Amino acid sequence: MSNRVTQRDLEAYLWGAAVVLRGLIDAGDYKQYIFPLVFLKRISDVYDEEHSAAMKVYDDQEMAQLPENHRFAIPYGCHWDDIRGVTSNIGAAILKAMRAIESVNPDTLPGVFGDGDWGNKELLPDPTLSDLIEHFSTKTLSIANLPEDELGNGYEYLIKKFADDSGHTAQEFYTNRTLVHLMTQMLEPQPGESVYDPTCGTGGMLISTTAELKRQGREWRNLRLYGQELNHGTSAIARMNLFLHGIADGHIAHGDTLTRPAFYDANGNLQSFDVVLANPPYSIKGWNRDAFANDPYGRNMWGVPPQGRADYAFFQHIAKSLDPKTGRAAILFPHGVLFRKEEAKLREALVTSDLVECVLGLGEGLFYNSPMPATVVILRSRKAAERKGKVLFINAVNEFARERAQSFLRVRHQQKILDVFRTFADTDGFAAVASIDQIAIKSYSLAISLYVADAERTDGVKQVDGGEAATEWRAASTASYTAINGVLSLLHSEVPS
Repeated sequence: MSNRVTQRDLEAYLWGAAVVLRGLIDAGDYKQYIFPLVFLKRISDVYDEEHSAAMKVYDDQEMAQLPENHRFAIPYGCHWDDIRGVTSNIGAAILKAMRAIESVNPDTLPGVFGDGDWGNKELLPDPTLSDLIEHFSTKTLSIANLPEDELGNGYEYLIKKFADDSGHTAQEFYTNRTLVHLMTQMLEPQPGESVYDPTCGTGGMLISTTAELKRQGREWRNLRLYGQELNHGTSAIARMNLFLHGIADGHIAHGDTLTRPAFYDANGNLQSFDVVLANPPYSIKGWNRDAFANDPYGRNMWGVPPQGRADYAFFQHIAKSLDPKTGRAAILFPHGVLFRKEEAKLREALVTSDLVECVLGLGEGLFYNSPMPATVVILRSRKAAERKGKVLFINAVNEFARERAQSFLRVRHQQKILDVFRTFADTDGFAAVASIDQIAIKSYSLAISLYVADAERTDGVKQVDGGEAATEWRAASTASYTAINGVLSLLHSEVPS
């Protein structure tokens, strides 16, 4: 009888673990207990699978246990079956096993199991942990039963389910996957390139680049993936997520990207990357502005953002992290970064740098569990000759579908956007190319409605964005003010003394 685990079986199996915990801990904390247990079960079952294969070759227990026959080492007493045999102080036994596994795999697994409070019996009493372990013991998570991609997809399913359950906090670790797929396609990652996400959450954007190359039937194993994540538990999940997708060359660091960036070159400068995908936290207020004002890596080349909005700090970090020849980035932001008055000088420097290749406006609800409309800004270190000094604006606010209170991009939506992005030409009601001089005339505002006429819905009713309408008014007001001052100055100069 086959033990093959189907995708539907896997999803029910994974979500069943959350049901065991429901009511005991907050939904937002499920991930820091369930993901480590899934990973411990997986590496234990794969270890057994590798041991069985080695026994067929050597017919010798000692030979079968040699490190070269196993991807990860599991110390004595730390296997899943050992944990299953514990009847008291189960949380402490789990934590001890996890730390021991991390210790004997120093090059690959340090800190991978996160920082869950396993010893807290009020939070996780022995009967609950016993139920959880027995639930996970009902299936064998070997590679033969569950290939890496399929388990990885199950992990992604669980991440989304946790996002659904935890409400507005989900944006910290989950980004709409259809939008991520679009951003990845716009950047066209190539085999052997380096890919970076400075606020990587659970690693979904990094994984999307390998998935895209797999979809194309191209080599994906030589992609070099780098990510940094502020939340310790989430960064641990990202590392597990990469492993479970079969990604060996992944580097996930824990820490504050703005204060202590994790990746450097041989000269101590910021490491540069071919591809950057990012969904930075929106307008965080509690960031170290003073340190950024004296940034040793030169990331304040456009200026220092206001304390209440760190968006342009992330913007500049990403720009500084681009390879000067091959670098390109897709950054997901709310529309405010395109026109807010307090960032006008920063935006002017951004535009005049000629890094901006495209500004894509998207509809509401593509930020997870948030009604805000989204924008994707594409940066490129070296534009094609015909694109230099120009920016493509795309008004795709109506290109989305909505089901069960969630917005997403269908394949046809993605393809329409990709086609116009690759063509880089005016398209009535949908896209327009503007020169830097034309943007300067509009006070360097990047509000899409200043360049592209509002697209109409199929019912003939125009979509009006209040924020962009206000931006249009501000831009017109600024232009009028400048013109009036110019006339007054001219009149003053012509008055005889």
